[in-house]
Amino acid sequence: MAATAGTPSGAASTPPGTAATSSGTAGTSPSGAGPAAEVTALQGALAAEHAAVYGYGVVGAVLTGTGKPEAADAARARADWLAHQLARDSLEAMLTKLGATPVAASAAYRLPFPVTSAESALRLAAALENGVTRAYLGVVAVSDPALRSFGARGMQTAAGRAAGWSGTTQAFPGMS
Repeated sequence: MAATAGTPSGAASTPPGTAATSSGTAGTSPSGAGPAAEVTALQGALAAEHAAVYGYGVVGAVLTGTGKPEAADAARARADWLAHQLARDSLEAMLTKLGATPVAASAAYRLPFPVTSAESALRLAAALENGVTRAYLGVVAVSDPALRSFGARGMQTAAGRAAGWSGTTQAFPGMS
């Protein structure tokens, strides 16, 4: 199976935004059915945010110090990196408030392809945002209306960033 941006290095491949949630969740329930499902969905979004923070470090490193067009992309990558850090911190606070232990970031993540040029860095940024969009789709599926709205906003933001990086959009972001 191909590695993904959301896969911790050395772990089995999983879709970006998914994570083992062995700590902080008591039992499981079907998607959308109560607090355990909410915690699981938020943990998935948090795992995707961790992967995005890591991945944008790679994107920024490749884009920094290159030509003028890439300098603008490097500034945008830095802004997105900071936005993902804020989202990560928000999700950690939400999980803690629910009594769950937030899933920790991995030390490293396998990237879906080698990032050796500005072009591949831009593709990685789009892939990271698509992974975050998929993860927030899980939050949209929970029963709590406030969390569903939060998930929808997270999807909208990430899908918009993905479109900005790739120049295209998907009919149903997060469902591919």
